[in-house]
Amino acid sequence: MYFALVIASLIVGTLIGTVGVGGILLIPALSAFAGLSTHTAMATALFSFIFTGVIGTWLYHRRGSIDWRITIPVCMGGALFGYIGALCNSMFDARTLNILLAGVIIFAGVYALKPYSGDRTFAFDASSKRHQFLLIGIGGAVGFGSGLTGVGGPVLSVPLMVIIGFSPLTAIATSQVIQITAAISGTIGNLAYGSIDFSVASWVTVVELVGVMIGVNIAHAAKAQHLKTFVSGICIFVGGFILIKALGLLNVAASVTTHM
Repeated sequence: MYFALVIASLIVGTLIGTVGVGGILLIPALSAFAGLSTHTAMATALFSFIFTGVIGTWLYHRRGSIDWRITIPVCMGGALFGYIGALCNSMFDARTLNILLAGVIIFAGVYALKPYSGDRTFAFDASSKRHQFLLIGIGGAVGFGSGLTGVGGPVLSVPLMVIIGFSPLTAIATSQVIQITAAISGTIGNLAYGSIDFSVASWVTVVELVGVMIGVNIAHAAKAQHLKTFVSGICIFVGGFILIKALGLLNVAASVTTHM
């Protein structure tokens, strides 16, 4: 079972390094292969994303792929509205929220499949107040959505930025930084309840970091259109996964397997 978790962690780390999205897949892996409860698995996975985010940010920054003029306003928006989203979380039905979230992610993935053309890349102007407010708005939407649904920022930020017209590599590089802020914020809350399994997190994180390094190399070697298509495919897959989980189909399947 632990070998399966090693493979799953390596795949998750590679996805994080390649497209920023995929961390949510670690949660069911921790539950299935390490025997952690859903709550503990979520907290443990989130804790590991602090380190994958730090390494991912460093590797992308070292390659000159992070445009901090874009990243900082997005993170500011996320920090401002993440708390508001968390407050609103208790006001809505989690199942409905996850179904809506899955629909948005799947739609974003399908929409992003439109052919990529470099001449349609968003022409960011750091001196434009309109562009600055747009970036803060992107971060606000990502932060609010993350706080509202409990998913990581990259799941929302990558498809949203690609749809607006940012290059896939810029969106993925920005997601590495967003991953840090979202993970630290959530982990602070989780530490109050002591729900993190540090013994599992310690070695799972190491495996994830190996995957991140592999993923970063893949991201910088891939062509823009191929990378964009990969982002779209992962978004559709993750959105479908969230939808199936929200509808309770995973629990039904597990129950059927248990009684066989």
